[in-house]
Amino acid sequence: MAHSAEIGIFGGSGLYSLLDKYEEIKIETPYGAPSDLLAVGEMAGRKVAFLPRHGRKHSIPPHMINYRANVYAFKQLGCHTIIGPCSAGSLQRSIKPGDFVVCDQFIDRTKGRIDTYYDGPQATHVSAAEPYSQALRPLAGAACREAGVTVHDGGTVVIIQGPRFSSRAESQWFTKMGWQVVNMTQYPEAYLARELELHYVNLTLVTDYDCGLEGDTGAVTATDVLQVFHQNIENVKKVIRLLVPQIPADEAYLEQVRVLKFSRFL
Repeated sequence: MAHSAEIGIFGGSGLYSLLDKYEEIKIETPYGAPSDLLAVGEMAGRKVAFLPRHGRKHSIPPHMINYRANVYAFKQLGCHTIIGPCSAGSLQRSIKPGDFVVCDQFIDRTKGRIDTYYDGPQATHVSAAEPYSQALRPLAGAACREAGVTVHDGGTVVIIQGPRFSSRAESQWFTKMGWQVVNMTQYPEAYLARELELHYVNLTLVTDYDCGLEGDTGAVTATDVLQVFHQNIENVKKVIRLLVPQIPADEAYLEQVRVLKFSRFL
């Protein structure tokens, strides 16, 4: 393949400006087409590829995203690292709209999504004990602080099926369990990166308090979520610009995602 990259970034169309100069390319994977054309270029001297997970016009709802094709497209380009910004609702009062969370765990509440590359003929079991890159999370937290963003180091994201938001009862349950944020796209995206031995780091932008929080929080609307997200898109860009130059590329870093690879049971 003529084009290559070492770092892949998911996100919305507002992040295209991150790349100083880029070329759009079409990629076909063994799992079908990704959500859109990929923009391949440079940032801070690093070769970077960018893909809007919902498509550039935000036309693909979360339950219809071809996650396998999206993650595999980065792998085909040669990426060893994926940065996965996303928006989420807060499940705890201490995590406020506009804050960032660098998640370290997830709870999968989706259903029916294709979530593995290993369909046989040999049964393959991949550890998801540490689904997010332990090497990159501290770097992401430091980048947030340098950008002047309030960041929560570590947190559990609950991934719901979408496209509907949670009921109040569901949201209250998530809060009482002590989980931090709720989102619709982190699974299986982050886990599929684990299967392909890619470092994956999450940057969660909190856009609202979810509806189950006690007090005066009202029902979540897509308009409210998008308004806060657009207000904070510059912070997302700042953090990514600071993070990308810090991402390692040495053999020790690459080996970290290999040592926990597979357990096979006959």
